[in-house]
Amino acid sequence: MEIIPAIDIIDGKCVRLTQGDYAQKTVYNEHPLEVAKAFEGAGLKRLHLVDLDGAKSGAVKNWKVLETIAGKTSLVIDFGGGIKQEKDVNIVFESGASLATIGSLAVKAEDLFVQWLAQYGAHRFLLGADVKNEKIAVAGWLETTDIWIYDFLRKYIGYGIQQVFCTDVSKDGKLEGPSLTMYKNILAEFPELQFIASGGVSSLDDLVQLAEIGCSGAIVGKAIYENRISLADLQQFR
Repeated sequence: MEIIPAIDIIDGKCVRLTQGDYAQKTVYNEHPLEVAKAFEGAGLKRLHLVDLDGAKSGAVKNWKVLETIAGKTSLVIDFGGGIKQEKDVNIVFESGASLATIGSLAVKAEDLFVQWLAQYGAHRFLLGADVKNEKIAVAGWLETTDIWIYDFLRKYIGYGIQQVFCTDVSKDGKLEGPSLTMYKNILAEFPELQFIASGGVSSLDDLVQLAEIGCSGAIVGKAIYENRISLADLQQFR
């Protein structure tokens, strides 16, 4: 299982939110490149970079941070937040991201996303599924749809999507442990999927359990920043 550390950006700074709430913001580092270099120095290969300003405004904002990290590290970066138009996709790829992360747009503008999958190649996209009670949530988790997670994944696997990360929105940023039961069910239904766990990871034991149930990756954010998991701890997953 691959560990994918997360850097969330507001105003060019490395922050974390609790349950997507901009009012519950903690700034961890003024310089995201320093954080990214520390991850690279610990032997990690990937980075999950989230433009929270972009997510809020509906257009990519912090592409300069992406460009800097991509230019000064060898990390394989997926970048999301505010990708709503084709120009946003182009900015993300031109700034050095290997993958563009798409979430709500896959729910609200399916035709557009399917067009991008055909145009750029499905392998260039990481699909993010925010879930509440096994139903897809959108709009910064404020809105729960009636779309069942399994139907959602089945549809996009049919369009060629290979990598998906899934966040239980009730757990994100709360360090309460991941949604192992839901993840097991998804993995049983779609064994061929490169499935990445996200949200709730609070300890090394959580990561061991995610590896045991067959997750191909795990996004880890707050647990690293709060020193619940050290970078040295992550060496065993290399």
